[in-house]
Amino acid sequence: MPLKLSLKPGEKFVLNGAVLTNGDKRTSLVLQNKACILRERDIMQPEDANTPARRIYFPIMMMYLDGEEAENYYNDFALRMTEFMSAIRSRAALAVCVDISREVMAGGYYRALMQCKKLFEFERERLSYEPSRLSANAAHY
Repeated sequence: MPLKLSLKPGEKFVLNGAVLTNGDKRTSLVLQNKACILRERDIMQPEDANTPARRIYFPIMMMYLDGEEAENYYNDFALRMTEFMSAIRSRAALAVCVDISREVMAGGYYRALMQCKKLFEFERERLSYEPSRLSANAAHY
């Protein structure tokens, strides 16, 4: 089944390891066969893997983009996923972790990446705070 990719002007993407940039006009590409493709918004730089969920995402992304080194990245993924799952108690988040692991084991790296973005939201909810709420709570002590 062909994949239609609509690109914004100047949008970057990776196609089978090559970084490409769209020109100055909106463009649509149709990929007729299977290829490894990631849009700029889905590409993470190593320095951006700075939270537990992002440290899971990064090795999956690298397995997807660099299949020849997948085994090395898998070891990092397995370690990070084990650490993450050991630290959380949410059944919903644990279920997402299981889904991600299944996809990785089956070689469904792209689907695993999209599932992993759910962990970003989970993490954002748990790590965010509202300064006004914090101040109000401090007044009660």
